[in-house]
Amino acid sequence: MGQEIGNNGFTADDFARFSQRLALETRHAQHAYARGDFANTDLVAGFELEAWLIDEKLFPVPRNVSFLARMANPLVVPELSRFNVELNGTPQPLVGPALSLLENELVATWQECLRVAALEDAALIAIGTLPTIREADLSLASMSPYRRYAMLNEQILLLRGGRPLTLDIAGIENLSTTHADVMLEAATTSFQVHLQTPASEAARTYNASLMLAAPLLALSANSPFLFERALWHETRVPLFEQAVDCCDPGHPQHRRVTFGSGYLGADPTACFAENLANYAVLLPVEILGPVESYAHLRLHNGTIWRWNRLLIGFDDQGLPHLRVEQRVMPAGPSIIDMIANAAFYYGAVRMLARQDLPPESQLPFPIAQDNFYRAARDGFNAQLRWLNGRRMPACELLEQLLLPLARAGLEQLDLAAADIQRYLEVIAGRLRSRRNGAVWQLAHYRKHHDFFRLTADYLDHQRHLMPVHEWPI
Repeated sequence: MGQEIGNNGFTADDFARFSQRLALETRHAQHAYARGDFANTDLVAGFELEAWLIDEKLFPVPRNVSFLARMANPLVVPELSRFNVELNGTPQPLVGPALSLLENELVATWQECLRVAALEDAALIAIGTLPTIREADLSLASMSPYRRYAMLNEQILLLRGGRPLTLDIAGIENLSTTHADVMLEAATTSFQVHLQTPASEAARTYNASLMLAAPLLALSANSPFLFERALWHETRVPLFEQAVDCCDPGHPQHRRVTFGSGYLGADPTACFAENLANYAVLLPVEILGPVESYAHLRLHNGTIWRWNRLLIGFDDQGLPHLRVEQRVMPAGPSIIDMIANAAFYYGAVRMLARQDLPPESQLPFPIAQDNFYRAARDGFNAQLRWLNGRRMPACELLEQLLLPLARAGLEQLDLAAADIQRYLEVIAGRLRSRRNGAVWQLAHYRKHHDFFRLTADYLDHQRHLMPVHEWPI
């Protein structure tokens, strides 16, 4: 989805040619996997962080074009709206000091972004949903000026027959509204963690990632407010799912934003065949290159936003690899919180993916899916069912079972001992205090009843790089 397109419109022939090439690349990927052509190299970690540009009044400010021109940094790129940008990390082999290398680079990029934003009379903030966002901010006038976004909006509305998008969220409070375009999506920003994995372990790693989605979301929730309503602890989830909804109502598992339809079997590339069979093409851009570049498959996959997504990439030698994109975590609250979340995920997923008895055989997919939405609604308080079949609060599951599992996984990966201790102590502190970003925001609003003070205090604490369990209220 990061690729720009030059078309002013699409024809029926464009869709036909794209679909033919997509089918060819999908078959090629399945055959290549069967032949063992995908890389079986070591684990590699990476991330994407979406952030907001805000003005001195703490409202979103649509200045990403001039901001990005000043930045001139290939790691910082546009997003759907003019008030969002995306920061990327350089992929790191998941060994030794990888975690601190990711953090140090993100801190350096973040500090440079803050400096450049100040030149634009703006600030940068990483938060799942901005408490001061207004519905009027989410209009086509705020869309980034790139054809891919305009065409995406056009195609989604065509699939909906021109019907407006309906937002209906029942939570702590209720919110119901309609919107004429896909710009609601711009109110959801995330910290997306990537894990390149040996092809032979891709399916197990993906399945473990699905199982971990719920506890990871409970641990990291940071999006309790939208349009001045307290909704879910991670309101990003229903907001994103409804913001680009163009599926057949009879097949909710085929939403463009979805938890998925099931675990993967022996062949992980089956998910690309599912894309081909069940999802309409949105951006039929003809891309020159060989079949084995999988350009059309990758573009189509980029318009299907599973909360865990399998991706095809290429190494420096041009060898294709598979990686899991864990998309459930919101942006923020602080850089160390986000890297600690990534560390927890990397350690826990490693252990689950390598258990002799596949844990997905002990946790049926519908239960993993139910866990996910419970965690999005209730955060730490969500009642989750785990491998033993017993339901327990997310905070207890994390503290008693998953944090020790994550530590064992990080040690098995031979990551730096000081890094393991530093990042998992952040997780332990959050669990001891029962405070993640959503809990802090809700407590702050209960005390002060002021979304602007909440945002100002949040921004100040974030700039001091403190983990959220140490933030005063």
